[in-house]
Amino acid sequence: MTRKYFGTDGVRGRVGEIPITPEFVMHLGYSAGKVLASSDWHLSKGERPAVLIGKDTRISGYMLESALQAGLSAAGVDVLLSGPTPTPAVAYLTRALRLQAGIVISASHNPFEDNGIKFFSAAGSKLPDATEHEIEAGLNAPIKSMPSAQLGKARRVDDARGRYIEFCKSTFPNHLDLRGLRIVIDCAHGAAYQIAGHVLHELGADVVAIGVQPDGLNINHECGATHSAALREAVRRHRADIGIALDGDADRVVMVDNKGTLYDGDRLIYIIAAHRQRKGLLKGGVAGTLMTNLAVENGLKKLNIPFARANVGDRYVLELMQKEGWQLGGEGSGHIICTDKHTTGDGIISALQVLYALRDTGKTLAGLTRGVTLYPQQLINVKVPKGFDSRVNVAIKMAQAEAERDLDGSGRVLLRASGTEPLIRVMVEGESKQRVEHWAEKIADVVRSAAAD
Repeated sequence: MTRKYFGTDGVRGRVGEIPITPEFVMHLGYSAGKVLASSDWHLSKGERPAVLIGKDTRISGYMLESALQAGLSAAGVDVLLSGPTPTPAVAYLTRALRLQAGIVISASHNPFEDNGIKFFSAAGSKLPDATEHEIEAGLNAPIKSMPSAQLGKARRVDDARGRYIEFCKSTFPNHLDLRGLRIVIDCAHGAAYQIAGHVLHELGADVVAIGVQPDGLNINHECGATHSAALREAVRRHRADIGIALDGDADRVVMVDNKGTLYDGDRLIYIIAAHRQRKGLLKGGVAGTLMTNLAVENGLKKLNIPFARANVGDRYVLELMQKEGWQLGGEGSGHIICTDKHTTGDGIISALQVLYALRDTGKTLAGLTRGVTLYPQQLINVKVPKGFDSRVNVAIKMAQAEAERDLDGSGRVLLRASGTEPLIRVMVEGESKQRVEHWAEKIADVVRSAAAD
């Protein structure tokens, strides 16, 4: 079955447009509820399936939360509400509270005008494709409310934040702490604004928190993991030792050192992998994506650490990790998955793994990445009409082939459609920055022309 609404990370779009409307989301909740209610969850007699709903700080979250709750209740599913909660916290709490599913209302790193719905299974992992297919297949069915006595109930989870803070702290070694470190944490005015700073402070750090004044409209705006300038400036101003930036739902992380140098997900994964290998804690290899910088792959090979690439998207990284039996993987964007610590990507927990390496070795971020000089990489996002397929356009294929001939094995060219937005992402990577920029711009121009025809 072709999925019309589910992308690589749930359902996402512009608020007020299908599928992010109250009517559609209520139907989505109802369909998901019917799938959950009809599944074999080994519930006690008379017990209803229960679902946790968390959200980030977008103003539209209130509206969508109510719509989801109505649909689930009509299907006979109980609802637990956690309020603003990081995506990985919902995954953890779903498992810890032994619920049937978790739902997050968030569009991650997107601007506030967007929103989305993503699901977690009872095990705290992304829903299997088959379950998403089943939910989507039921979206056209009319809502037939259960009898009043069988409607789902709703209640708040008052201790959600505290539970998750303790869980994050438990992933940091007991024999170490963060005393003596001044850390700037940028929460992107998002879901971790009442959580991330507490985790670091309770582990002993001197914490400066920015991006912690959400107003419903400022999530990810010129802050967070996708806009590191604010973090760099705060690290400089407060003379901090290190800076950490999360995105709106706190499943991404990037870091900067005291000189303002940015360390993206690729280099953070390298730090974690190299440190774990030295400690004898690395199980197997590392899963990256088609976008992972070639220098990181080469650096891992020098350490005799196996590396493999998955399609872009954390669900594909996780699938590769499970296939290989590995515990570490991620993306340059800052999605990092440590399955020995959590079932899904977690910005706070990933940052703690890097901080563990720093404290254990006494080195800096620069010291831990010495020898891994990233290849110049140019990424250009080209807006295209919905459904535009760059793979079948002759002009685009010719431009890509020409670039690959010129790079002659010293670089890579990658074109891929975004799984969450109507964009074609043009990436060129190679040893020569000038050639990389030239070919990225040229191919992007060809894509724009083709999309306009």
